[in-house]
Formats: sequence, C-alpha cells, structure tokens
Amino acid sequence: MNAITDVAGVRVGHVQRVGDGWLSGVTVVLPPPGTVGSVDVRGGGPGTHETDALDPTTLVSTVDAVVLTGGSAFGLASAHGAQAWCEEQGRGFVVPGTVVPIVPAAAIFDLGRGGDVRARPDADMGYQAAAAAFASGDHAAFERGNVGAGTGAVIARGQYKGGIGTSSIELDGGVIVGAIAVVNALGTPVGLGPGSARLREERPSAQRVADPLAPPQGLNTTLVVIATNAILDVAECKRTASAGHAGLARALDPSHTLADGDTVFALATGAVGLDRSTEQARQVSLITLQSAAAEAVRLAILDGVLAAESVSTPAGDFPAFGTAGE
Repeated sequence: MNAITDVAGVRVGHVQRVGDGWLSGVTVVLPPPGTVGSVDVRGGGPGTHETDALDPTTLVSTVDAVVLTGGSAFGLASAHGAQAWCEEQGRGFVVPGTVVPIVPAAAIFDLGRGGDVRARPDADMGYQAAAAAFASGDHAAFERGNVGAGTGAVIARGQYKGGIGTSSIELDGGVIVGAIAVVNALGTPVGLGPGSARLREERPSAQRVADPLAPPQGLNTTLVVIATNAILDVAECKRTASAGHAGLARALDPSHTLADGDTVFALATGAVGLDRSTEQARQVSLITLQSAAAEAVRLAILDGVLAAESVSTPAGDFPAFGTAGE
C-alpha cells in the first residue's frame, strides 16, 4: 500500500472536525505491544508531550501509542484520551493495580484556521482516534490529506494547504520501513515538478515564501512517525529518528527553522532481525535501514502535499499547492 501500515501491527486512526469554526484533528499511530521507540526534536518551536521518556537512558523502552495533533500546545490534551484508551486495553508499563501507558505526543500550530481559536482537539478526540486506529485492523489503508492532525495544516507561510502523507520502503531480508507525516511547514516542498498531476509547472518562488515582510501565519511544524519491523534497541531508534530529519530537510526548504517544531518519532516492532553477524554487517544493516528511513520521510512529506485539498474558512483560503491562480 506504500504506507506506514505496511509494517505489520502498526495501525493509524484519524479524528477531525471541520466547520463551525473548526479545522483541526488528531492522528494516532498505534503500534503492537512491546514496540521500542525514541524521538528526535529539532525544530525551534516544538510542542511535545512525554518525549523525554523516549531517551535511551530512561527506564522504559517501549511505546504504546504516538499522538499527532492540531491545536498547538492546547491540543496535547488529546494524548490523555489516547492514554486512557490504552489503559482500558491493558497497554502500558505495569504498576500495582494498573498500567501506565507511554503515549508521547507532538502538536502542530493550526489555531484559528477554521475561524475559532478555541476550536482545538481534546482528550475525547484522542480517545476516539486511538479506538479508530485499533478498529482499522492490520495492514489497513487510511485516509491522507485533509484528515486527522493534517486537517488544519498549511505550508509555505500559510499560502497553501498541507496535510497527512505516508510511504513505505521494503529492504532485503523482509525489512520494511514506513513513515507518516503531518506537513504544516513554513517552507515549500522540494521535488514536486510538472509531472505531478496536481501541480503547475511553475512552483512558488523562494522569494515569495521567505519574504520577511509577509504576514506571519503562526508557528509551523512537520511531525513524522517512522516505523520498521526490524529489531532495534532504543539507541538505534533514536539514531533512526535522527536520520529521518535528513528526509525532512530534503523535502522542505527551509526546514528546522526557529518557527518550526519539526519532530520525528521512530518505532521498531521487532519482528525481523538485522544481519549482525559481524560488526561490519551490523553497521551496513543499520546504515541501510536509516537511509531508507530518510527516504521514506521525504516521500511521506511530498505525499502529504499532493494529497492535500483546497479549503476555505472564515480565516482565509488555503489552495492546494501549485493550484492558486489556475
């Protein structure tokens, strides 16, 4: 399917609201129990929750769900709903009497894009997105573009619509690397030319995108989750998340700015072993996987731009990239 759900056990659920002042939503990536995870935050304006718990030096190495949300810092409340759903299902770090689900989250800035700055995701939307992910089943296709956390996403200083995209790459030995991206970037996509059915031959100029006198459109963020079926430890997941930022930089110009909250999560389900027969084989296996992760991120971001559709709200018109003026 060329999607992150090509990784067995990884499921995706979206919830969004549009109209009556709303243009925002939540996306939950639900991995199988026991999935190892980490994160790399490089944007200058991140909005995150529980990312410190994914450091390789901390106690818990597994991740129960990842929440991607609109609503800026307010939208991080949606992680509490996903956490509540995981607790009901018995997913989490076992403590006396219950479990404590490890549910990191990251948010994009989309406040007011539907017309009402108070219309932002809450815990109930996070719960619904987690439940939708579980109900979707293994290897399920899911919507892209103006859905979930991509509902209110924009790109190129707010000139065009952004959205959700995904991709996957299969390597030798049955290793699969997939990615999902929420594209809400200050920058402009790179590598989308006239061969793309939705795009004009003339892309917006760098001068127009970077114009310091253009009206600001709030903070911007690209959020990514990488998933692989390979066996990785937390430190290797951290390095894989770091590699994913290379794909982000290849897809968006500029990236990782002071006004972006660019964040990449990496999950490893542990179903397929890498060749670690020698130190050289181990290094080659990891470099190959992490290079694929960067490419999967690049493709997921461009897919999110292509899948996004024009919207008009009381806050303004957000055309699909490359279609304005046609």
